Amino acid sequence: MRIGLIGLGRIGSLHARTLAGRDVVEELLVTDALPEAAERVGGELGATVVASPDDLLSAGVDGVVIASPTGTHPDLLVTFVEAGIPTFCEKPVALQYADARTVLERTVGRDTPVQIGFPRRFDAGFVRARDDLRSGVLGRLHTLRSTTLDPAPPPPEYVAGSGGIFRDSAIHDYDVIRWVTGHEVIEVYAAGSARIVDHIAAAADADTAAAVLTLESGALAVVSNTRTNGRGHDVRLELLGTLDSVAAGLDDTLPLRSAEAGVSFPAGPPAVFFMDRFADAFRRELTTFTEVVAGVRPSPCTVDDAVAASLIAEACTRSWHER
Repeated sequence: MRIGLIGLGRIGSLHARTLAGRDVVEELLVTDALPEAAERVGGELGATVVASPDDLLSAGVDGVVIASPTGTHPDLLVTFVEAGIPTFCEKPVALQYADARTVLERTVGRDTPVQIGFPRRFDAGFVRARDDLRSGVLGRLHTLRSTTLDPAPPPPEYVAGSGGIFRDSAIHDYDVIRWVTGHEVIEVYAAGSARIVDHIAAAADADTAAAVLTLESGALAVVSNTRTNGRGHDVRLELLGTLDSVAAGLDDTLPLRSAEAGVSFPAGPPAVFFMDRFADAFRRELTTFTEVVAGVRPSPCTVDDAVAASLIAEACTRSWHER
């Protein structure tokens, strides 16, 4: 198959390497708003460099991966879906919930599959935790704790186009809570602060956030996020039930140290970069997309899923601003 890739930043470059290493991908075609980025990646991987997304469209690719800035997602996603080309799009599908709804309205009912990029669905620990919950061994779930703590803030230009911490960072937590439990969120209360990173405060965004989500089952989910976790990249999901409890992300790379005497866990070194923490998950995610393109499996994460996560992010943003 021939796969197109739009956007060659950090995540796009990782996706390019994954796709180039798949035997089923006979040709990888790449493009970026910065031609030098496309030439660099194309040269490294032997990929075909094209000038624009329009050129990918006219090249007749079998599938396309959208890893460009979020503001470009809606138009690109709709364009390729309307052309009948299976599409992978990084989260979120749009900066605003209303725009995400528009994408859904323009793609609903079409046979062309869309897969949204939420890599925690492909992390082995998250999958096992979900399986434990679904099997009943945890009993009735009463509390979830979902954590995304980044070690260092993104640059000002990224923050300006990110949509804010709830839409950009916490949206991973919101998606995985829905996916793991199979339940919708019916109420949120959120808070945020910006007292650490000047350029985040200047953008009227939060560098630290927390939210309490009430699920339709009555279970409560506590979500914690920050852009500045000094010890490392901390991503966890804890499921606490009436019979048992389980956690994903609780391994020796956990960026916490114990204050208890004689406790050596975690042994370290701490995870410091999301692309290292989820390297295997990213590879499984893109491998799955090639199977979606081949028609051997349905999309594991649809536009409906993305819109549901965007609605939670929108509600949390409103809750923070309106107190």
